[in-house]
Amino acid sequence: MNKNDKKDELNLPEFTIENILQTGNWMNENFSDHLKQYALSIQQYKVLRSLKDLNGKPTDLLTLQSQMVSKNSNTTRLVEKLRLKGLITRLQNEENRRKVDINITELGLNLLDEIAPAQLKFEKSIVGNLSKKEILSLNTLLEKIRNK
Repeated sequence: MNKNDKKDELNLPEFTIENILQTGNWMNENFSDHLKQYALSIQQYKVLRSLKDLNGKPTDLLTLQSQMVSKNSNTTRLVEKLRLKGLITRLQNEENRRKVDINITELGLNLLDEIAPAQLKFEKSIVGNLSKKEILSLNTLLEKIRNK
């Protein structure tokens, strides 16, 4: 039985949900495998990317948490692991002692620079069989599902 036959057996919403879940799991496994060579998890990579995008401005745990792919991520633990690797700093805010300022280090920036070419190749391998129009449509549809 091919996938098209399966669509006829299942109701379309059920098939769509199953397809999204399978694709999400497939993506997660591939992305995790890709980042293993850099000793990073997807969540750690996302934190580093978010910090790099701030161009040297510090951020806090709540802001990082809001940018995570998985809202269940333990951001405190992720930040501590990255700090222990020397990839970020975590300092108490001078103006608000209850707030912690988080910055990416030079070592963290260098790691992202090292990852960049392989990341681009990985991304192209994932969506390389889609046209730009298909990629844009896919993103629009996925956002539409999430933001109903």
